Amino acid sequence: MEEFHPHNDEMIFNADEAHNIVKECIESVLGKADYNHNKVNQWTAAIVEQALTHLVKLGKTYKYIVTCAVMQKSGAGLHTASSCFWDTTTDGTCTVRWENRTMNCIVNVFAVAIIL
Repeated sequence: MEEFHPHNDEMIFNADEAHNIVKECIESVLGKADYNHNKVNQWTAAIVEQALTHLVKLGKTYKYIVTCAVMQKSGAGLHTASSCFWDTTTDGTCTVRWENRTMNCIVNVFAVAIIL
C-alpha cells in the first residue's frame, strides 16, 4: 500500500477557512431564531455535526475536535479554558463567537495533524 505524504500546505491549519465554515454552520442552524431552552441540545448537535462534515470534506489530514456552547443572553458570564500540547507548526485552533439579540454561541475547533 502506498503511503500518503501531504504537501506542506496541507499540513498547515487554515484558521480563517475553518472560521468561515463554522460561522456558516452556526448561521444555517440558528439563523434568526430566538433562544429556546428546549432546542439547545438539537442546535448544538447540528452545529457540531455540520462543522465536522464540512471540515472533513476539505480533505486535510487532521483529526478535528469541535465543541459548541449556546446560552441565553441574560447578563450572566461564561468562563471556559482549554489547554493543548501539540505541534504549533501544523496543528491549530479557532474560536467562533456568534450572537443575536437573545443568545450567544461559541464554537471551538481543534485540529491535530495526522502524520503517517
